[in-house]
Amino acid sequence: MATIDHKGMVHGTAGSVIYREYRGKNIIQGKTKTFRQTEKTKRSATEFGLSSSTAAVIRTAFEPAYFFKDGTTAYRSTQQVYRSILNNVSGEKGKRDLHDGNLSFLQGLDFNANSKLHEVLQMSHEVSKSANGVVSVTLGSLNTQTDIKRPKNQSGAYMKYRIRFMLVAFNFREEYYENLGVKDIDLEGYQTIEGQVITFTETVLKDCLALVSMSLMLYSPINQTNESILLNNAAFSPCAIIGTFESEKPSDYPLKEVHTQPSAYPGREENIKAMFYKGNLLMLKLNDKTSKRISMKDLKSTKSSAKIYTIEKIPDIPSRKRISFAKKIDFRL
Repeated sequence: MATIDHKGMVHGTAGSVIYREYRGKNIIQGKTKTFRQTEKTKRSATEFGLSSSTAAVIRTAFEPAYFFKDGTTAYRSTQQVYRSILNNVSGEKGKRDLHDGNLSFLQGLDFNANSKLHEVLQMSHEVSKSANGVVSVTLGSLNTQTDIKRPKNQSGAYMKYRIRFMLVAFNFREEYYENLGVKDIDLEGYQTIEGQVITFTETVLKDCLALVSMSLMLYSPINQTNESILLNNAAFSPCAIIGTFESEKPSDYPLKEVHTQPSAYPGREENIKAMFYKGNLLMLKLNDKTSKRISMKDLKSTKSSAKIYTIEKIPDIPSRKRISFAKKIDFRL
């Protein structure tokens, strides 16, 4: 029941409408309704939740590369992962992950949209992976005076630069990622360098997908102590994914909850990082619910088809004599 207070504001419920006050204004809202989710809707929700969890893992893994992200990085990275999975190489909706996805949609993903890498650093690059899983980055020449766009009021004459390349392998089905190396190129002041090839020593295993990032850091030197101060901040911290490689032989989907332990990967323990990843659990729950619904549906279908037929045995009836039809035979088809 709705009432009017001494200020003339309406409060309460009238039919399917709710009245309330907010900052001196009367707000009218419709009552919330419960909607039954379809199978398609549940699968879409699972897939988006999986994408959000996947993107969070990627952002965590590359924190040593980008330092400062902008406020929309979480949204943008989730959208790009979601697009990668939607444009999947294989897999059924609600039963697929980034190992099934088209990783080209992650190519060029900027962790900081305030300073996009391709706008700040004019340096050509090409990333490749050998048959043995060795990743290399082929770089073009660079003139620090003309090919680097510095923040306003920052002189490059005495500035130090660090161009960082980072390689990370991901196995979402076993819920771990592996840091396979960081390569830095250090420069100072105005100088020109020729093209070169950066090669990572650690190899990417066939059950992992791999991402390569490239970032730029600026430093201000302190001559008295031979130290440098990082100048990157939320407004300037260029870093982007420049290379993506799909897993050649992905691990099987887990059949139960995963508890990753670095000790399970002898010789690689130091580089193995367990993920905070909910994607597998979301798929397991969805599959479990689907299996239960199918089982109940089959049971109902079996019950409805098991009709009882009754055959009455009718004896010979003598003329004008009363008899009883009590004897019956029941069977199921």
